[in-house]
Amino acid sequence: MKFLVLALGNIGPEYADTRHNIGFMIADYLAQKNDARFELGRHAFVTEIKHKGKTFVLVKPTTYMNLSGKAAAHYLTSLKIPKENMVVVTDDLALPYGKLRLKGKGSAGGHNGLKSIQESIGSDEYARLRFGVDANFSKGRQVDYVLNPFTADEQIDLSTHIERAADAILSFGLIGLERTMNVVNTK
Repeated sequence: MKFLVLALGNIGPEYADTRHNIGFMIADYLAQKNDARFELGRHAFVTEIKHKGKTFVLVKPTTYMNLSGKAAAHYLTSLKIPKENMVVVTDDLALPYGKLRLKGKGSAGGHNGLKSIQESIGSDEYARLRFGVDANFSKGRQVDYVLNPFTADEQIDLSTHIERAADAILSFGLIGLERTMNVVNTK
């Protein structure tokens, strides 16, 4: 059984360790942990990992955040993966730093990456793992905030939060959305 892990972020070294790229950072962690290498595919860098008999296709769109739906639609269709087996990994300003929230459907909540996905696949019914990046910015400075790196204090336990997010993704594939939500959303 295959699962699509659509990790949101922006390509380019200037975005590498920014809050908006936490999806890419989590996908990179999963790939590195499983000795997998990303290769350039259509609309994305792509690799596969296997975990307990399940295949996870890790996708990092090259379309920039606002057009992430192109990669979602392409890989769901070309790999014949049902949208119920897709989890989108993204940053979330509405959650405290490091807090994870897994949901099976919902609005884009002002997130342009999620909005693009919903428009491209014609549905808001897909799993999304939201990683809290907090909202410590002055009015009108949201873009600067998400496109800046995590602070030195945040970086102290960033790897622990990334590992928890990676575990949640694997759990999604192994025990399903509902049971994983019960674990992830109570912490």
